[in-house]
Amino acid sequence: MSVRKKKPARPVRTREQWLETAKVLSEALPYMREFAGQTFVIKFGGHAMGDDSLTETFARDVMLLNQVGINPVVVHGGGPQIGDMLKRLGIESRFERGLRVTDKATVDIVEMVLAGSINKSIVSAIEEAGGHAIGISGKDGSLVEARKLKQKRPPRGSIEKAVDLGFVGEPTKINPHVLEVLMATDVIPVVAPIGIGPDGETYNINADTVAGAIAGAMGASKLILLTDVEGVLDKDKKLMPRLTTKQAKGLVDDGTASGGMIPKIETCLAAIAGGTKAAHILDGRQHHVLLLEIFTELGIGTMISK
Repeated sequence: MSVRKKKPARPVRTREQWLETAKVLSEALPYMREFAGQTFVIKFGGHAMGDDSLTETFARDVMLLNQVGINPVVVHGGGPQIGDMLKRLGIESRFERGLRVTDKATVDIVEMVLAGSINKSIVSAIEEAGGHAIGISGKDGSLVEARKLKQKRPPRGSIEKAVDLGFVGEPTKINPHVLEVLMATDVIPVVAPIGIGPDGETYNINADTVAGAIAGAMGASKLILLTDVEGVLDKDKKLMPRLTTKQAKGLVDDGTASGGMIPKIETCLAAIAGGTKAAHILDGRQHHVLLLEIFTELGIGTMISK
């Protein structure tokens, strides 16, 4: 005979703590009104995806956004999980300037992991939080049409040399109809960053890039990138809470932004140029980072806007 586990007792809270909760809810009300009916494209990845408690918090926060009238679209990454699976299968990973070289055997594994186990685990987390979600890939409904990404690297001389990354792609067109149909029925789309080529090829695409392209194509109110850093930092490594697009581009041009932050800023700038109102770079390692950034005056990461 199975024994049903009792739910853990909730911690006893004081009257002052409950009043503080009520105050927070009251302060969030203007933001809820402002963003009701708007679309947020949220990229979920990095350390948070490997932490069950952070995934659970993320799912609850996405569910809350949906409940107050915001239309969230989740795009997820999965680099570490792909690497683990390739290692288990004895397939060596090779990278060029941070991008995984993806041959035919590798892209099949990438699709299996991204559109399979990872995608469904995020869907399950949202469902367990009380929401309704459906997992799709960029191939479904030709959501993300793609072409082969031509990556270049400067060799020892001054002439750039082309690098063949295999089945690594970049979006050429976003067809958001499938997302709009799901959102019209109050379902949260969870998108694996896989694209389809002109001849039916499967392309592995950077999740930030896919999220930015979808945000721009949908004219989303916000693009939100969850990362493993607190946001954009200045030369003294201090957080920069707000940036104009001009200031953000200047940080890339003068070398203040470096490494993996450069493509994230470029993704944000491209989304804003495509019609997104604002882009946010947040630390996904913090619990409730979405709610802190969206529903409080304080904010917690970097917001880029015109």
